[in-house]
Amino acid sequence: MALPTEPIGSIPRPQWLLEGVQAFAEGRITKGELDRLYEEAVGETIARFEETASPVITDGEQRKPSFATYPIEGSEELAPDGITITFQDGHIRQLPRLTSGPFRYRTYAGAYLEAARAHAHRPLKQAVISASALSLLYPQEEINDYPREAFLDDLVSEAEADIRSALTAGAHCVQVDFTEGRLAIKLDPSKRLLDDFVALNNRVLERFSPTERERLGVHTCPGGDRDSTHSADVDYAELLPSLFELEACNFYVQLASERDRGRVLRLIAEHLRPEQTVFVGVTDPIDPRVETPEEVCERVLEAAEHIPPSQLGTTDDCGFAPFGDDTSTARETAFAKIRSRVAGTELASRELGEKSR
Repeated sequence: MALPTEPIGSIPRPQWLLEGVQAFAEGRITKGELDRLYEEAVGETIARFEETASPVITDGEQRKPSFATYPIEGSEELAPDGITITFQDGHIRQLPRLTSGPFRYRTYAGAYLEAARAHAHRPLKQAVISASALSLLYPQEEINDYPREAFLDDLVSEAEADIRSALTAGAHCVQVDFTEGRLAIKLDPSKRLLDDFVALNNRVLERFSPTERERLGVHTCPGGDRDSTHSADVDYAELLPSLFELEACNFYVQLASERDRGRVLRLIAEHLRPEQTVFVGVTDPIDPRVETPEEVCERVLEAAEHIPPSQLGTTDDCGFAPFGDDTSTARETAFAKIRSRVAGTELASRELGEKSR
């Protein structure tokens, strides 16, 4: 028995890349020089990823400014004063605000994958941002000559094109980042916003065939940025029933940092559909301590007490640097945690295999 194991996506950028991004912003280097730095960072990250023995890898999102805004970076139809998201330590991330239509992506995720394939020798995973997250760009007051419904129609089409670009580029799987799930409940305890988010994301997912959806997944976590979260205080019981209503076959669920993992696992087992696989988080990117393979193994075996091994996989709770400027986690720590995840999952696979004989 070999349980699948996959990363979420991002890896902290090398310091020299962060310095290069700053130098470009200040006009001290050219776009061509910055692109060469990105290429070097992608190559180095993939090489380091493959050294961990992870069966599925990513490019570490080295080229993305953030996991959320990569499709719209550089768009002229945006203002900087959009919705703010407050993290528990008090720091804030602010989304831009859409000022006019039609809404279009400037970058599709498939472009990142095509660039990464030149360096990779293992299957590549690609993360994309959810339509529900980008729906927050539209302001409360309707935009003249561009009603909200027209925006949502354009958004669904663009989100579909984003996923298809990655599939066409040869992605092993495509992960939709839905980190705003628990946040939606915090913003609107009635859950109407969450219901709207699920319905919108399903408008995208339902455009794919059942065979294509076998390669699609959804990631949920309470946000992870600068060693803080934005919605870890929201009870998972409020989200999980709705989460598994999403029309995807794979779910990547933050779990290692939960105080009562057993309770969450029971909830997952209650709502997981037969055609779905859940990848449970077994390493916590916010915790600077590196988990041992034995600890990871214990967490996997705990999950297997509730979830059939045929529907079980492992992952990291979150990306290690979803925003490009996040330096709270050391690059070495990220790769060490990935190595433990891979080794611990292998240990658990052996134990489960022996039990099934």
